Amino acid sequence: MIKVGKPKGQQVMRTRAMSATFLVMYCVLLFDVVGVLGDVGTAASYDPPYLPTRCGGYSEDQFPPGDLFAAVSDGLWDNGASCGRKYRVRCISGPKRPCKVRSIVVQVVDLCSHDPCPATLQLSNKAFTAISKIDAKVNVEYAQI
Repeated sequence: MIKVGKPKGQQVMRTRAMSATFLVMYCVLLFDVVGVLGDVGTAASYDPPYLPTRCGGYSEDQFPPGDLFAAVSDGLWDNGASCGRKYRVRCISGPKRPCKVRSIVVQVVDLCSHDPCPATLQLSNKAFTAISKIDAKVNVEYAQI
């Protein structure tokens, strides 16, 4: 009896295509879960008044839609070159498991007003509550985008 089936070449191609598809889906899922893959630092919230800032003075136009913005420490300030930079930020740990499972994008609008700065990133109240359930300094992963 002669067996009729797909030629081995087609089976190999189909297996490779399925493997490639799986790899792409895995990478997308990994990025969605991990989210940032960058430097590690700390984040805290800071309260209004947010004006004036070192980047845009008294202009309210400097704030991004959604009010997700940050003041940065000296290490990120870069002599003011950081104004307008955007960072993807994700909470990774802190007291009482504060992290929400999501990352956000913040825009730099200011230099931290405290010396020394209490955190790598001081996030607007809206930005901080988007990543943390409690109002305490948290550890974050961040990457410039």
